[in-house]
Amino acid sequence: MIRRITPWAASLVLLACGPGIVHVQAGPAPAAKAASRFLKPGELDASLIVPPPPAAGSPEAAAEIAELRALETTRTPQRLARAQHDAATENFTAIAEIFGPLIKLDRLPATARLFADLRIEDGLAAKAAKNFFRRPRPWEVDATLAADPAQADCDKGEPESSYPSGHAMMGYTAAGVLAQLMPGNAQFILKRASDYAESRLICSVHYRRDTEASHVLATALIAKLMTKPEFQAEFEAARAELTAAHIAP
Repeated sequence: MIRRITPWAASLVLLACGPGIVHVQAGPAPAAKAASRFLKPGELDASLIVPPPPAAGSPEAAAEIAELRALETTRTPQRLARAQHDAATENFTAIAEIFGPLIKLDRLPATARLFADLRIEDGLAAKAAKNFFRRPRPWEVDATLAADPAQADCDKGEPESSYPSGHAMMGYTAAGVLAQLMPGNAQFILKRASDYAESRLICSVHYRRDTEASHVLATALIAKLMTKPEFQAEFEAARAELTAAHIAP
């Protein structure tokens, strides 16, 4: 199920794309130590795009813990296996796999470059937000979730790095750009991103608000990147390549 962005989130995305935004100090991306090739300091500030996560001990936080406990008891072995697969695949192929062998980046250099650069951008944005909010992971808060043996294969992540989800950030960012390259398949691409984000809850390593924040921040990041001529050039090169390969219209 694809989750709709709430009105407050939509308004904050518009704010994120406006001028005069203060930059949150960014750390290195999970996949590569690099600076942004497209954004200047001051162009994307997670603290102005998403609200703070629920306070520890609040009813909202308790409800999120209760949801994770419920998912832990109702998930099927097949769904858990998919979540563990998703945890181990934090890159574009996790989204593109719905097309099977149709999209092979080793045969699509322009597309590969676009999504490699995009991975750096979403990694930087997620890391900066994690450093700012420093929300404890569910397994830090709830001993029963910490005891879940499935987390051994789910990439638990670092402590105090729950908000937003880096995996979900990658998935929503990659899916958002791929959906624009292949609009005829947008519904299936975005559904895959939503399912990929849900895997982080199935693994009990993120709260729902973590993945929702990732969705909003990914939307803001894409909107900002699409205003940059250098990124637009990479995007159009990928579109032309996919069109020539009869993969996208």
